[in-house]
Amino acid sequence: MASATREPSPELQSYLIGFVLALVLTAIPFGLVYFDLLPRLATLVVIAIAAVIQVFVHLRFFLHLRLGQTPLENLLVMAFAVFLIFIMVGGSLWIMFDLNYRMAL
Repeated sequence: MASATREPSPELQSYLIGFVLALVLTAIPFGLVYFDLLPRLATLVVIAIAAVIQVFVHLRFFLHLRLGQTPLENLLVMAFAVFLIFIMVGGSLWIMFDLNYRMAL
């Protein structure tokens, strides 16, 4: 009797690749912070880069968004979401730095 090995579907394979990449991109910053491997600024840069890469991993492997195959409406929604995230992160940093400055006075 032949063994019944089945190949995973391309969709399942995409989810598994995305899951593994997301785990790695999460574990790298945690490891850098926990073991204090790099200077503070370098650690912050690695965390930011890993976060941006992880956003693209989620878009590609979980939401299945591709630039060549995605309708214009989806791309406009994604651009608007990026704009909103930029405003939220930028505004939060602005507030935190302003509060830090005011506390130092």
